[in-house]
Amino acid sequence: MAGFKFRHEDEAIHHDSFNILKLGKNLLLKGPTGAGKTRLADDLAAEFGREMVSINCSVDIDMESLLGFKTIEYEEGQQEIIFVDGPVIRAMKNGHILYIDEINMAKPEVLPILNAALDYRRTLMNPLTGEEITADEDFIVIAAINIGYAGTMPMNEALLNRFNVVEIDYVSDDALLEILENQSLQDNPDVLRKLTDFHKDLVTMTRQGQISKESSSVRSLLDLSDLSTLIPPDRALQRTVTDKLDNDQEKTAIYNAFKLHFE
Repeated sequence: MAGFKFRHEDEAIHHDSFNILKLGKNLLLKGPTGAGKTRLADDLAAEFGREMVSINCSVDIDMESLLGFKTIEYEEGQQEIIFVDGPVIRAMKNGHILYIDEINMAKPEVLPILNAALDYRRTLMNPLTGEEITADEDFIVIAAINIGYAGTMPMNEALLNRFNVVEIDYVSDDALLEILENQSLQDNPDVLRKLTDFHKDLVTMTRQGQISKESSSVRSLLDLSDLSTLIPPDRALQRTVTDKLDNDQEKTAIYNAFKLHFE
């Protein structure tokens, strides 16, 4: 990933993901929330020097969310119906990387529209306009799937077969420390080590079902690390992690784990 080198299993994840994309194949990143899937996708896009267009799936995502929509424009007093390209069509036409986050949250009947775009045909028939779009040669797809997350559904087998899969666990302690050292505003080595050890406890609690997966995300830890340069660490924890939660028991568990390292 940009800014540092992985070690051991982390290095293999990055190496394999990069080479899957280098071959022009679609990549599916599979792992728990907070394992760094989106960050890996961002860094891969940067390495290839390509813009990344993102879709965040949910049960409410529909055809228009993917492909675009019709609207009315007025020019010189004349009314004209135009079609505004959605993220899928923009990525196909411009050769961008299309990132589909939480792909297994979408309803199974929505995503098969992408099948022809993801295989050797590299085309999409837009049912909203009747236009057939052929993808630019640089178009490629990275998708992410969360494991054991409420609301997820099994991926359609035909869609799954269009991806090479890389499974990601939570980032290792050494790699996480390097992420904080290279991408955080915090430069106190003692604080960075304490944050790394605290995150290890969060991962353990997540695996045991004591706290939600979002609480142990690398993204939240980076926010915590940055904010701790300006306000006390316990208040930074509150603003970046615990205030996002509704469950008081979960808040208490996280704060108690934090106190073990910062008091």
